[in-house]
Amino acid sequence: MPARQFICPNGNKVAIQDCLKSCSMQQRCMFLPTLRAVAKSLDRGIKEPTVTELLAGTRETYLKKIMEYAVNPQDILYALHGQAVHTINENHTEGEILSEIRLNDDITSGKFDLYGKIIDEEEGVLGDLKVTSSYKLMKALGIYKVDVATGEIYKTGLKKGQMKTKKEFRYDGIRHVMDWAIQLNAYRLLLEAEGFTVNRMVIQALCRDSGLRITAERGIAKNIYLIPIRKISDHWLKRYFTAKAHNLQKALADRIMPHVCKVKERWHDRKCQDYCQVAEHCPHGQTVKSRLALPLKDAV
Repeated sequence: MPARQFICPNGNKVAIQDCLKSCSMQQRCMFLPTLRAVAKSLDRGIKEPTVTELLAGTRETYLKKIMEYAVNPQDILYALHGQAVHTINENHTEGEILSEIRLNDDITSGKFDLYGKIIDEEEGVLGDLKVTSSYKLMKALGIYKVDVATGEIYKTGLKKGQMKTKKEFRYDGIRHVMDWAIQLNAYRLLLEAEGFTVNRMVIQALCRDSGLRITAERGIAKNIYLIPIRKISDHWLKRYFTAKAHNLQKALADRIMPHVCKVKERWHDRKCQDYCQVAEHCPHGQTVKSRLALPLKDAV
């Protein structure tokens, strides 16, 4: 069940269709066409569980399918940025490049972004477009900082006698791309089931906060990075998606709320706190939010 309400700047909830017909405030929070685009992006009309839905926590996806929930249009704008990037690429796929085609099997469905000669003359390259933050991009690229001795010694102050250090970037850290890799490999399986050969997989990540000081401090110097993705075991992928789809479908059939999302799926509760659209319908999400609403001495 898609979102049915918008959350206004004053905190009130209004049915999306009512909002699009007439604004209850003195002035709309954004242009009407933008609000219409936000509303359209919320309902894709897909019945079967998608790859992106199965990557999320089962409880989160379950609640989104059975509950009416509200969203803040401001929070959907980054998703619209991503859709705009997809549209720009889709309009320039001359030649033998396939784009934005939804495929499905007996478990799930997914729409890949680009396939073909998208980098060089190599055939069968599967590409995925991401619009992401400099923080997530830093983690995906394996960038981190280390303290390096400068050869100088502090002569005064609390650090007198200690070696001075400076921060230097390193680019050989762990690449945190697991969710992206599972998603792209799922699209690979769908393509291969249709007879296409996938020789390589690549993420094109656009940094949405490029140019800011914090972005440079994270070692992100370009607007776009190409991130190679390795192949994941077909056997593991099929077991993973089969289990996630089964758990979701059983919960929907029995109308029994699944177990709380895994720690990684809920970003160590950060998602419950600020980013889960159905947190108000989830006992764990309510607990996280109520804990944060308490004074510090009561929350500890």
